[in-house]
Amino acid sequence: MANVSSTLGALLVGGLVASSSAIVYLSRQFSGIVTVQTLSYFKYYPSDPSGVKALVACVWILDFGHMIFVGTSLWDYLIAHFGNHARVDFISWSLPLTIAFTATLTFLVHCFYVQRIYKLSDRKLYIAIPLAMIACARLCFATLTTAKMITLGSLEDFVRKYTWSFTSGLALSSLMDVLITAFLCFTLMNGRKKNSNLNPILDLLVRYAFENGALTGAATVLSMIFWLTMPTNLVFMGLHFVISKFYANSLLATLNTRRRLQYSHTSRSQSVSGERPVFPDSPTSKRFSVNVIVLFPQRRDMPTGPLQIKVEESTTRTVDSCGTVSFAPSRPYSAHKC
Repeated sequence: MANVSSTLGALLVGGLVASSSAIVYLSRQFSGIVTVQTLSYFKYYPSDPSGVKALVACVWILDFGHMIFVGTSLWDYLIAHFGNHARVDFISWSLPLTIAFTATLTFLVHCFYVQRIYKLSDRKLYIAIPLAMIACARLCFATLTTAKMITLGSLEDFVRKYTWSFTSGLALSSLMDVLITAFLCFTLMNGRKKNSNLNPILDLLVRYAFENGALTGAATVLSMIFWLTMPTNLVFMGLHFVISKFYANSLLATLNTRRRLQYSHTSRSQSVSGERPVFPDSPTSKRFSVNVIVLFPQRRDMPTGPLQIKVEESTTRTVDSCGTVSFAPSRPYSAHKC
């Protein structure tokens, strides 16, 4: 018989942390409740693409539904069947649904980053397709876990027959966080080597990319460790309640930081836009332009979007009537909408 304090106690603590984690100052990326983040997004970015708006709305709905089922689970275990030790091994129908809601929310956030990596990598399918397949596989394992938990209705039976299902889902989720963070940081660091003028901005973006993946990945790994080492209690589930909050806040905070970064780096961006001759003494001196491709959706009423940039170098060769050859940038410094 499982220990009541380590099982139901962990469940209660996890649910309370999931409810209040948004008001704890985790970092600049993860502050504020999901609802406030959502309202801020729709207030300050009304011109974002409709697809991104739909994504934000879905994330909020999933997060709200997740908390409803968390509350239902806590009520069933701690109120409706208070003191019933035989209920410790029973899996309430609402508990597996929290896994399904977390997996769906995680899937949407992962797809958002995969789509941005696809555009940032010059639309390389051999990078985007494997990431998308991993995200889909993670969702499939979570769906299987949810279905089997509801069908079996017993934690002991589920551990005996389907440990691999829940473990695979958590492992793939952790792998996705690592790969997404690695791809973003690698791309940004490559841009840092190419243009020293953008190094301060790129350093900031690398930090944001790392922080976005570090907390979500760490929470998923910890939940998997607790699941593998203590599968007969619900400590792993208490931590799993919080994972969806981390993913939702990660996405929303990422979108909402654009406004602050936009204004804080306006002067620096303007200074980068100037042309610099590579060979100033040559009659055919080559000049370059820096083109910024934002990883995150750009507002139509704002000329630039400083997040997730890609550095490109382009030249235009012209010959005038005197036969003089000159090189000029094909476009000035600009920000292109994803």
